[in-house]
Amino acid sequence: MGVEPVLRFEPAEERAKGLPLQQETDKESGLLVWSVLVIDQAAERKADAVVTVKIAAPHQPVPPEAIPGTDVRPVVFEGLTLTPWVDDKACRSGGPGERHRCRAKLAYSLRAAGMKPVVAKAAPKAA
Repeated sequence: MGVEPVLRFEPAEERAKGLPLQQETDKESGLLVWSVLVIDQAAERKADAVVTVKIAAPHQPVPPEAIPGTDVRPVVFEGLTLTPWVDDKACRSGGPGERHRCRAKLAYSLRAAGMKPVVAKAAPKAA
């Protein structure tokens, strides 16, 4: 759907200084990090259909052209990795005398080395 730069987190004190926002860089390669918003049309649940894949690259990756007559831009992610993590934002400790309410869930971070357009294979010719 789109590609945007991932901005580095700035504490409120730093933002108050009015300095320009900095783009996040990959810890290993030092390359700029880009966020690619993707719709998984094969997702079983609507809530799982939109995912973000991060790509470290020196320049903004460009999605392929859309299929004529649609907004669909099929891509292949190269070197795709999935890192699980615990999303505990919904986890709340109970007050004195209350039970702990943990609604933590397993989440995933997706990273790729790059993206390229899907290449359709030609149908075999009839003999």
